[in-house]
Amino acid sequence: MRLTTLALSASAAAGLSLNITAIGAAKGESTVECWQFGPFASSTTPGTIGALNLFMGDMANATYTVLPPRFDGGWHVAPARHTGLIHITLPNGTDEAWIHGGKHGLIIAADTREVSAHGHRTQYPGNAATIALQVPLRDDAAFRVYGK
Repeated sequence: MRLTTLALSASAAAGLSLNITAIGAAKGESTVECWQFGPFASSTTPGTIGALNLFMGDMANATYTVLPPRFDGGWHVAPARHTGLIHITLPNGTDEAWIHGGKHGLIIAADTREVSAHGHRTQYPGNAATIALQVPLRDDAAFRVYGK
């Protein structure tokens, strides 16, 4: 889903969901998946009444990170369930994901040590720094795996 879709009225947004590239895990190995959050609802919070809202679960320990150009994060599992130009590869397959920064550059990494033996590799091959907002999601975040 393109974020420009969010310009729709709240009544037109009924049934709209947010699809995000995710690094998940199955059978102890990391996987590239598509997660779907939603549907959006009309906000009832003062200051945003009528705007589109999407509750993604309780979050804690958010970190703002600046990754230098051409940074290689190496092979690792996600330190917590969290979310420039990023190239993600998996150790035991050919699956990969290229995430471009900007309004469509959102990813969730959820292949924590508890669910993945080998994790994934992240590389930031761009010529500019990448800004990452790492926001751990609780295990009860409401989403469904939309595709692999």
